[in-house]
Amino acid sequence: MNSKKFFNPQTAIAAALLLAAAGAAWTMVAPGDHQNTEDAYVDGNVVQLTPQIAGSVSAIGADNTDYVQAGQVLVQLNQVDAQLALSRAEAQLAKAVRQVRVEFANAAQFHANLTLRAADLSRAEADLARRRQLAGSGAISAEDIHHAEDGVKVARAALDVAQQQLASAGALIDQTSITNHPDVQAAIAQLHEAYVATARTTLRAPVSGLVTKRNVQLGQRVNAGAALMSIVPPEQMWVNANFKESQLGEIHIGQPVTLSADVYGKAVSYSGRVIGQDAGTGSAFALLPAQNATGNWIKVVQRVPIRIALDPKELAAHPLKLGLSMRVAVDTSDRSGPVAMNTVAKRAAYSTDVFQHELEQADQLVERIIAANGGGAAAAAGNAVAQVN
Repeated sequence: MNSKKFFNPQTAIAAALLLAAAGAAWTMVAPGDHQNTEDAYVDGNVVQLTPQIAGSVSAIGADNTDYVQAGQVLVQLNQVDAQLALSRAEAQLAKAVRQVRVEFANAAQFHANLTLRAADLSRAEADLARRRQLAGSGAISAEDIHHAEDGVKVARAALDVAQQQLASAGALIDQTSITNHPDVQAAIAQLHEAYVATARTTLRAPVSGLVTKRNVQLGQRVNAGAALMSIVPPEQMWVNANFKESQLGEIHIGQPVTLSADVYGKAVSYSGRVIGQDAGTGSAFALLPAQNATGNWIKVVQRVPIRIALDPKELAAHPLKLGLSMRVAVDTSDRSGPVAMNTVAKRAAYSTDVFQHELEQADQLVERIIAANGGGAAAAAGNAVAQVN
């Protein structure tokens, strides 16, 4: 018997196609424990170094591919203009302190004048009273009494003038000292502003990382806000995995993720977790978004970026670069966490303390200027005015 009579190639091909179709249908319908994509790339923070004031570049302390520490000087601007402004502010503060000293001295002088005028009035009143007692005996003429009365009026008017002068002088220094006087405070603020402008001629790295995109040259005139170079912190990196719309329902916050990078191959594996989802598809934020309200429309499956956090230790052992391709497999077996579609991820905010020391020495400079120009007489004058008020 010939076995070839029982073998039909067309039947075998049809059976194979049927099995393949059934497998594909089961794959699409049956719930899977993983969602995979190769449309994933490394992303991270790109911190720009930008001047806060305009100036000419006199020194550059780092170049592309250099690793810099937070606070390291990267660019130095010419300090001549800022130093001149600082010198003017120092002189203005010294002048303000001395002018306030004059105001305190004037107040003390008016206080002394008030005491003198009060004594004159007392003497004139006593003289008038004595003359009136002698008027009955005829020893004093009426004209002398009139002169004495005029003397009292003049002394009282002089006392009123002295009181108004003291009040006017006191209004300028009432409840103040040299340090907290408004004129001195305004001069201190100008000094702080000039001091900060001088400090900002030195541009320091806000974070530690690799320098890239340096586009500043020696002698270049730069404006405030111009991007001179960028710093990429290698430990602040994550993966944006672009999943299809049909995959998003299975992805939840906190699910474990297995990743591999093309640069290392399958020999190196990263562990990650889902921490959030972007606000829209890639096409929604494109420079030229697609216009679907046309006569000829073809549906295109959209992709939404899912943010995946990487293990810091694994990232330190095998560093990644921005834009590298990644293979991502999300383990969706645990769906106890919130769906990524409905959740806004919360994480610690980024911060730097590099700019907190700009006024570090300014207060000491202010104290030295006030001590050098304040003198000791102003304190005594202030105490005298305080006693009057």
